[in-house]
Amino acid sequence: MTIFNSVFTWFMKKRIHQIELFMKYPNEVQEEWFEQLVAGAESTEWGKKYGYKSIENLAQFKERVPLQTYDSLKPYIERMLKGEQNVLWPSEIRWFAKSSGTTNDRSKFIPVSEESLEECHFKGGKDMLTLYFNNRPNARIFTGKSLTLGGSHQVGQLNADTFFGDLSAVIMKNLPLWAEFYRTPHLDIALLENFEEKIEKMAYATKDVNVTSISGVPTWNILLFKRILEITGKNNLLDVWPNLELYFHGAVNFTPYREQFRKLIPKDDMYYLETYNASEGFFGIQDLEEPGDMLLMLDYGIFYEFLPLENLHDEHPQTLTLDEVQLNKNYALIISTNAGLWRYMIGDTIKFTSLSPFRIQITGRTKHFINAFGEELIIDNAERALAEACSQTGAIIRDYTAAPVYFSDNSSGAHEWLIEFEKPPAEFERFVDLLDETLRKVNSDYDAKRFKDMALRRPLVRPVQQNTFFNWMKTRGKIGGQHKVPRLANNREYVDSILELTTSVKKN
Repeated sequence: MTIFNSVFTWFMKKRIHQIELFMKYPNEVQEEWFEQLVAGAESTEWGKKYGYKSIENLAQFKERVPLQTYDSLKPYIERMLKGEQNVLWPSEIRWFAKSSGTTNDRSKFIPVSEESLEECHFKGGKDMLTLYFNNRPNARIFTGKSLTLGGSHQVGQLNADTFFGDLSAVIMKNLPLWAEFYRTPHLDIALLENFEEKIEKMAYATKDVNVTSISGVPTWNILLFKRILEITGKNNLLDVWPNLELYFHGAVNFTPYREQFRKLIPKDDMYYLETYNASEGFFGIQDLEEPGDMLLMLDYGIFYEFLPLENLHDEHPQTLTLDEVQLNKNYALIISTNAGLWRYMIGDTIKFTSLSPFRIQITGRTKHFINAFGEELIIDNAERALAEACSQTGAIIRDYTAAPVYFSDNSSGAHEWLIEFEKPPAEFERFVDLLDETLRKVNSDYDAKRFKDMALRRPLVRPVQQNTFFNWMKTRGKIGGQHKVPRLANNREYVDSILELTTSVKKN
């Protein structure tokens, strides 16, 4: 252990220096990666199609290569799944991260090259530890095990040389031996397909292990924690794992879960470290102890562009580079990667909270908003309003979703919120009023539409029974891993589906 800590300390100091370099010279680092990516893909089918060999600058790149979505890259990826090589990226691609979004049920297969695995995903994992140890030099997480609750998809095989699974499965299957030694439980349990079976076996397999750190999506981690407490009869997780000191989280906004975690882990110096990673790449890590934003990682084999949200649906949208972005403005994130994703819209929206260095917050999804009445409500608005309403009324939210209520002959429109409370508000009507008032403060378009109830009336908030969202996600085959409840929708597909489920449960 002493030897390992010494080696890691050496690595950490070296890596911190590299991080400081891209913080100091962000544009130069990004320009270098842009040139490397384009030059590296000159001989690929994609590179030949768009004349990468003669691209001399970013302006030419933007002019030649259109913005891409999964659907536009899908024909190329499907050929790669069959074993074709040198299509989007020059090196051999044998692994694909299977991802299904919240907006539809179609699976996406994201190519994972050896370069993206090593220089992006694994590097991100190492940097999480690096930044943690940099802020907590006396950390002792290597004295115990790291518990990872990943996805529920077994690694599958398409042909002799092509494999797929959700990102956590791909990473776990390719982990170096030293990393595998420090994680728990065994892969046989960690990669179980059946999520409920996995929770049960993980609980029994880890309850007596010296767990010092945990990583995963808060929604699913809470289910595991509660099961462990049921089995052990303990009051909180510190009674089970007294040396627990660190929780890595991502995929969803942590704010609604923070109070639940405080109760489950009653430790003043418990460290919560936010990350921003997806099947497409690793993008951001919280580098300061105070929560709120993440350092944009600029040397992971990714070149970034940013599309102002108001230009999202332009015929020829103009993207910005790092030196052109502004604070607190919403951008759709565009990436070009060392796995062959070119000018790819990943579907997330972010804003910059700092320009020196570049720090970001995730504000929502390009397809997850409510704009039925011109209000342009995004997830960031919703999270802030719910946090304020909870703070003032003592409520704790487990899950929620919202959708429009359309105009009728007798009334204006509204937003309908389905909320599963861990702890209901002391004053329910005040909760609704606070939600509405805060939305009006943070979103001027919403406020304008609420004027005298002309376009929007007071929100309609429906508390739903415990486990409603879990059961609904289960019916859709979307529990565990990176799956998450769609927070906002511009139609009533999700809300009506949940209400239908709750009605059928009541009848039975």
